[in-house]
Amino acid sequence: MGKSRYTEIVETLAGELADCQVGTRVASEHELAARFGVSRAAARSAIQELESQLLVRRVRGSGTFVNRPIDYVISADRPPSWHQTVRDAGATPRRLVREVRKAVLPQDLASRLGRPAGSPAHLLIRQGYINDLLSGWSQEWIPDDVFPDGADVAVHAVESVDLILRQMAKVEPVRAWCRVSMVIPPPDVAAGLEIDPGRQTWLVESVSRDAATGQPVMCSNTWTRTEMVRMIVELGAS
Repeated sequence: MGKSRYTEIVETLAGELADCQVGTRVASEHELAARFGVSRAAARSAIQELESQLLVRRVRGSGTFVNRPIDYVISADRPPSWHQTVRDAGATPRRLVREVRKAVLPQDLASRLGRPAGSPAHLLIRQGYINDLLSGWSQEWIPDDVFPDGADVAVHAVESVDLILRQMAKVEPVRAWCRVSMVIPPPDVAAGLEIDPGRQTWLVESVSRDAATGQPVMCSNTWTRTEMVRMIVELGAS
């Protein structure tokens, strides 16, 4: 298939997808090959190009679906709440708790939280969904002296750790530090995100502190599928 034909197929499909709702199933490679009179390999290449443009999302074992990433904005004047940030982008957030357990802080995270290595903490491991599509995997570390009694139960119902800390621990989390990068996630995270090993994701590393005392109250690492969000970092006044 010549480049012009390939470009024509991609542009035709991109135009059609623009009028479809997010989550609409896209025709299979076999169906596209028959429609455009090309090989299945050529149809696969067109789908891969649409995926690289973030216009479609392939779900392992389910098929290919229309996709539109949301703008995920990180700034000092916004609360460090994943749920609120997703809602502000006009989408619906949901998180599933995979594990809540007591743990000790490793050296690097203890330094970020201003505590000795080995200090007791609670570790929350959760999957994130945006508009019911799997989007992220997070590890959130909260020191024991901040983690409120009953929070391990409440997080299953409330979902928003930011809200739990405000209501139960009586702290007001604000962003103290943040780093955004593109990484290849660890194998267990890739499995949790249902992506192939070696595929890059966004990684947001963050520390939140209490607005009143300045004490660090949470440290988190969140890996996000790149087709789900466009990361926007705002610095200073607009």
